[in-house]
Amino acid sequence: MALIFELDPAVDPALRDGVLTLWADVSNAGGAVGFVPPVTVDDIRPELVKHFAAMAEGRVRLLVGYDEEGAVAATAFLTLNTHRLMRHWLWLYTVMVHPRHQGKGYGRDLMAAAADAARGIESIEAIRLTCRGGTGIDRFYASCGYKEVGRVPDAIRVAPGDDRDDITMLLPLNRY
Repeated sequence: MALIFELDPAVDPALRDGVLTLWADVSNAGGAVGFVPPVTVDDIRPELVKHFAAMAEGRVRLLVGYDEEGAVAATAFLTLNTHRLMRHWLWLYTVMVHPRHQGKGYGRDLMAAAADAARGIESIEAIRLTCRGGTGIDRFYASCGYKEVGRVPDAIRVAPGDDRDDITMLLPLNRY
């Protein structure tokens, strides 16, 4: 069964707890979403609060994918640029699919839904994202149409002696 996507869902305790649980589960499964395992929802909560504050200010939009049981199964945060010379593209952050849903095509569905959401935002012509090297996720993003446009070697320190490249990728949005 496909995920049901919602852009800008109402923030309530169920959504908050669902995103916290998803983020912790993805992080603890080795997902490169800003934390290194082991983490708890309490470790992640301050970062989610920052995202929610940015949403309330209109700088960030949340895309959520719900599974057949109505649980939060996937997320992506679309962050608008405030710089006057860069308002024609946005950042995609914290792209996650729950580990129990891996291999079902939900990641590809999430990326397509994020592109559709970005196309629906006035004047947005492209999406940029960054990803951690050494995970293979850059190949997934490339398969979704993103192109590598930059790489900073060893910019991410996962642990002492374990530095990874910070890879920037771009998806131009066709407006046909």
